[in-house]
Amino acid sequence: MAIFKRKIYDRISEWKENYGGKYALLIEGARRVGKTTVVEQFAENEYRSHIIIDFSKVSEDVKDLFAHHAGDIDRFFLYLQQIYKTVLYERESVVVFDEVQLFPLARQMIKHLVADGRYDYIETGSLLSIKQNVSDILIPSEEMSVDMHPMDFEEFLWAQNDEMTISLLRKAFEDRSPLGPVMHKRIMDTYGIYMLVGGMPQSVEAYLEKKNFDAVETAKRLILKLYYEDVTKIKADRGSKSKRILFMIPSFLSKHEKTFSPSQLRKGSKTREYFDSITWLSESKIVNVCYRNSDPSPALNLDLDEYTFKMYMADTGLLITSSFDSNVGDRDEVYGNILKNKMRINRGMFFENMVAQELVSSGHKLVFSKFSVKESANMQEVDFVVADGKKMMPVETKSGPSGRHASLDRFMKKFSSRADMGFVIHTKDLRVEGNIVYIPIYMAMFV
Repeated sequence: MAIFKRKIYDRISEWKENYGGKYALLIEGARRVGKTTVVEQFAENEYRSHIIIDFSKVSEDVKDLFAHHAGDIDRFFLYLQQIYKTVLYERESVVVFDEVQLFPLARQMIKHLVADGRYDYIETGSLLSIKQNVSDILIPSEEMSVDMHPMDFEEFLWAQNDEMTISLLRKAFEDRSPLGPVMHKRIMDTYGIYMLVGGMPQSVEAYLEKKNFDAVETAKRLILKLYYEDVTKIKADRGSKSKRILFMIPSFLSKHEKTFSPSQLRKGSKTREYFDSITWLSESKIVNVCYRNSDPSPALNLDLDEYTFKMYMADTGLLITSSFDSNVGDRDEVYGNILKNKMRINRGMFFENMVAQELVSSGHKLVFSKFSVKESANMQEVDFVVADGKKMMPVETKSGPSGRHASLDRFMKKFSSRADMGFVIHTKDLRVEGNIVYIPIYMAMFV
């Protein structure tokens, strides 16, 4: 698999410099997001030696070490080095527990290994918070965790040896200056391809190698197949519910009212019946959940409604693939028609999902606002609300003409003491009108 430059590499470096030897680093992320690749690269580049224990294919000899020698760390490392034919050097080596969710006993031992202090430890995995993966262990407090997301637009450009474009965009965003029609069109075209390909390394690699969307589609369908297989392993009826929810996400997002509706899954059912399944999908990092806040403030977590939420796919490329039947013909033609807006589909759902993906990658928790105003009998809604600790900023997405945004205007009026700036993310170039900043979607990462 190709090795791409990833932003998380710098975060791992920060951990090593500031906390290595004091805490283990736990990297969580969806399957196939690139965790193992970046950790292997880091271990190879930044340490004198390393051992990577892959619990998806580990030998019984290694499992026995954790089961029978956890209390004798000297013997544990003596045997471990012998099994892997690798010498570990005090404070110069790292031990990686890859796919650690498959062997919780190893994760529990982190407490004692960190206290021993000889080496650094990195854990990678998916579903690390799922109850069945931690029910019988003491979760170590000596862990620092970081989430890994699909490749963002900047990483997608890096994969094509473009390290200049984002600096240009950041400067334009900060200066509130448009790029001009020629540059804007060029970057929008590139961003459209990024949206279709998605940010999963396998699909990016397929695009760069083959330069056609059929290869990309094959890569994405293999990833989705893996996700559905994971879902079916969930105990009791949560598996079938999770699988149904995952299948229905394109349908949820295609509706005008995008919030989760249990009646679309089973007539007469209640939202609370699906809480466990939704939690599983969220903690697996397959989906991003966006909760309603009816009285938003810079402390967005204070008024969340756990019964009213939207679900977005963590990767928009996977959402696009999920939206089409597997036997659709020429993908280059289909995706080309999407890019040119020649297909009668709801492009807005892909656009909104892309903004959600960008916000999550930038560290924001997804929150939307639904609120009432005196001047209208209808409830008002803004797609997202982000906060910086002092102020909050409403965000509207527009895949078409962006002239009208009544809900955003009413939000700004109702919550004027808390929000003095709003964003409209659209397909056009940057412009500013009063306290509303209109930005092209490729600048969403800067919000």
